[in-house]
Amino acid sequence: MRPHALLPLLGLVLGAALPAQPLVIAHRGDSWRAPEHTIAAWRLALASGADVLEQDLQLTSDGRLLVLHDETGERTLRGADCGGAVRDRPLAHWQRCDAGRWFNERHPDRADPAYTTERLVALEAVLAAFPTARFYIETKAPESAPGMEDSLVAVLTRARLRTRDAVRLVRVRLQSFSEASLKRLRQLAPELPRIQLLDRGAIPAPTATDTLPAAQALDRIASYAQGIGPSRLDVTPALVAMAHARCLVVHPYTVNESAEMERLLEAGVDGMFSDRPDVLRHAVAGRPSPALPAHCAGR
Repeated sequence: MRPHALLPLLGLVLGAALPAQPLVIAHRGDSWRAPEHTIAAWRLALASGADVLEQDLQLTSDGRLLVLHDETGERTLRGADCGGAVRDRPLAHWQRCDAGRWFNERHPDRADPAYTTERLVALEAVLAAFPTARFYIETKAPESAPGMEDSLVAVLTRARLRTRDAVRLVRVRLQSFSEASLKRLRQLAPELPRIQLLDRGAIPAPTATDTLPAAQALDRIASYAQGIGPSRLDVTPALVAMAHARCLVVHPYTVNESAEMERLLEAGVDGMFSDRPDVLRHAVAGRPSPALPAHCAGR
């Protein structure tokens, strides 16, 4: 089936396809209990009740999309010649590196000898490994990786994640801190929802006497995206209400404490990123997913 361009987006993307409760988004998988961005972490996340699995992308020297947060290997990779910039070496080189030993070293209370067998995977391998999962995919530092968006859309097309059914089920969301990257993705795959990630303080906090700066920032984002991913520290009920009025969902990052989860749910967020999807699943239990205004259905 050919990719479908301009479906009635938010009737599908943000309406009936959403679960009944706010989204539990597994930040790099269940990265509290397993090495981030490994098959083990994503499996644990699903077992913990995650609705969506997050992936960060790096482009290798041979044009493949490696799932890794950092632009270099020093923090999370072990093995001979496993440091340096991802973009300087091919996928096969990085897949020889140990992606789990660092976790056991840093978190001995959560260590598992089996993690030392974990390896990095390409995006297409993740999609194939979890054929019914939902994915939240981020283009990382796309300015230094020309063509990342084209490669991403090609992978999603081959994986049949742009079909009518996949769009209806919201199998994929795309996110970035880069406005230019999201606009490029809008050109390439307009049927897929896009979320603008926001640095701390990127949107001025709305106040009772001055909402204009926040309104202008949200209006701009609403012209090319369907949601925002703010820092958890920036989320207030007023910001959520202003975003919802513009048909923007709100998915803050990265929330690991129960009290903070409760505060954000009370503020009306539509879901959140957490390293601890099991804790977040407990927090959202019994809470209905917020409803966007009726005018958003045909947006």
